[in-house]
Amino acid sequence: MKNLVILGAGTAGTMMANHLVKKLPRKEWKLTIVDQYKTHYYQPGFLFLPFDIYSTKQVKKNGKKFIPKGVDYIQKKIERIVPETNKVLLEQGDELAYDILIIATGTKIAPDEIEGMNGPMWYKNIFDFYTYEGAKALRDKLREWKGGKLVVHITEMPIKCPVAPLEFAFLADSYFKNKGMRDQVDITFVTPLGGAFTKPKATKALHYLLEEKGIKEVTDFNIERVDYENNKIIDYADTEVEYDLLVTVPTNMGDAVIERSGMGDDLNFVPTNKGSLQTTDYENIFAIGDATNLPASKAGSVAHFEAEILTDNILRYIQGQPLKEEFDGHANCFIETGNGKALLIDFNYTHEPVEGTFPFPGVGPLQLLKESRTNHMGKMAFRWVYWNLLIKGVHIPFVSATMNEKGKHFEEVTQ
Repeated sequence: MKNLVILGAGTAGTMMANHLVKKLPRKEWKLTIVDQYKTHYYQPGFLFLPFDIYSTKQVKKNGKKFIPKGVDYIQKKIERIVPETNKVLLEQGDELAYDILIIATGTKIAPDEIEGMNGPMWYKNIFDFYTYEGAKALRDKLREWKGGKLVVHITEMPIKCPVAPLEFAFLADSYFKNKGMRDQVDITFVTPLGGAFTKPKATKALHYLLEEKGIKEVTDFNIERVDYENNKIIDYADTEVEYDLLVTVPTNMGDAVIERSGMGDDLNFVPTNKGSLQTTDYENIFAIGDATNLPASKAGSVAHFEAEILTDNILRYIQGQPLKEEFDGHANCFIETGNGKALLIDFNYTHEPVEGTFPFPGVGPLQLLKESRTNHMGKMAFRWVYWNLLIKGVHIPFVSATMNEKGKHFEEVTQ
């Protein structure tokens, strides 16, 4: 028997287990997935938890129920990967040999990277919402908060779901309006980028929404430290932004096991071929989802598209065929804008988000880069899609792994 081992049972790892169990010959391959945690979180739901839109029960389930039969599920901490001997070292001295390894260890927040962030005021008036614990603590804070200066802040890129901090600012505007206290809350969006998003056309649309909602914008802010005694964040140019409540997205880093294994870049992300998803240093090791260093969004939709392409490439690798460099960085994201509306963006490595229709060219029913209630309904329906289709490795009808250029209003490039 040969061994294929998946590290991480989050979104990407669980999808790969579901894809591969149907494709690998069971008499020839043993499929194993390793993760130390029992709970599987619906991470897009962390955005809604602080505003009491979702309950805690709606964003977490027992991870084991999504691991298919025929896959060995090991719940232990991964100590180290040893590529030279094709082994994974687990806690208590256990070892796992592999012929093929898939790294799906995700990304974690690292508030310790910024002086004063993870200090005595962490989860008192400084919060994240990228973890279950942070989102839940922030929910409890917002329920009793009387108002003041709310700062929504991004430490540095890349981060999981690059639009989530903007969505938080938009939902905060809606939340405080509904509580009848919007006039008592000053909302400021602080980013290290030169604008609201990483792509120009989307930035223009999102900047307009920030202005419309009376949300101040501070750009090019590269944070040096948090002065928690005086409630200020300070950047390297000594620019100061005051807060009463700081909602920050700390530095996002790959799992510490990647650092312990000597396999990552400065942020512990795994160097990966952006088209084939094979790691650049080891031909029998592949990486997927947030664990990679790809210049694509770290989002569930991206992992979903990657999983379809990686499954084919794993089979090609087993058969000794050349790998296809098919993944084009396709990302598809709903952006919740508050008041029961949302935007939808669809883009890849080479095409920025533009206006158009999705998934059917010219028909829709979803409009790209435009606010609508239909898009909001799509965003809220995604939770059902996630639990029932996405992580079970079910192909979502009419949505291709690579981006469809039809139905999109690209500008003509003149020579």
